[in-house]
Amino acid sequence: MTAPRPALAWSDEGHEIVAPIAEHYLDQAARTKVAMLLVLDPDTLTDHDLAGEATWAGKYRESDRDTTKIRYQETRRCHFVDIELAEPRLDTAHFGHPPLPAGVLAWEGPPQACVAGKIEQLVAGLGSPATGAAEQLLSLKYLLHFVGDLLQPLHAADDHDPGGNKKLVTADRLHSGNLHGFWDIEFVEMPRIDPRQVAADRTDFGNATAAVVTRQPADWAIEGFALARNDAYGLLPPPGDCDTHSLSLASLLRISRQGRHFAG
Repeated sequence: MTAPRPALAWSDEGHEIVAPIAEHYLDQAARTKVAMLLVLDPDTLTDHDLAGEATWAGKYRESDRDTTKIRYQETRRCHFVDIELAEPRLDTAHFGHPPLPAGVLAWEGPPQACVAGKIEQLVAGLGSPATGAAEQLLSLKYLLHFVGDLLQPLHAADDHDPGGNKKLVTADRLHSGNLHGFWDIEFVEMPRIDPRQVAADRTDFGNATAAVVTRQPADWAIEGFALARNDAYGLLPPPGDCDTHSLSLASLLRISRQGRHFAG
């Protein structure tokens, strides 16, 4: 029997796939603005291209997880929404969707906020002429990461098990662990190819992008919840004698295909 281990959200590869896909669809004005902001970044946690910066918020959160936990506690709840399978109500999962206090920046807001609500706040802050360049940079870095987090289906669903962190799974050719960790790391890394090449392969959507960009974070959360319900929790076989679910190779291949489709 394998003990549960906490997942660290998407592996870097997951975020390094999502961010270049988003970059592909920026218009020239937005592309220039993003480049101007990122060139100001003095932080050494990540590279300063869009793919590198998309991993920053996770690295920042984890940087004192084993020591002071100040950074860890600041935003750890903002990386997921965890809609319950038994009670799929988005507002409940939003911690009641509290508004941001007046004059408070999104990344300084209360930790009791879900990823969908936090994305809305960050977008509003970035679009405000009152937000200074340094604040815009931090907002952009958090936004890059949180959008990637929301596209991880087990950040959108929960079965009273912290997003699959307490569901033990095993499969041929993969290390045993928890369901959340499989979606964070194992399934992303299954293709064993360059994340940027995966992103390049997912950017030919033509006119379909208009429908995507008009949807709101809440819509993405519901879409992720449905994928988690059907293809994360839904493909689990009954647990064996040691309460560990054993996934078949066929299930793994289907999960891998569905996960890459959703990221696109």
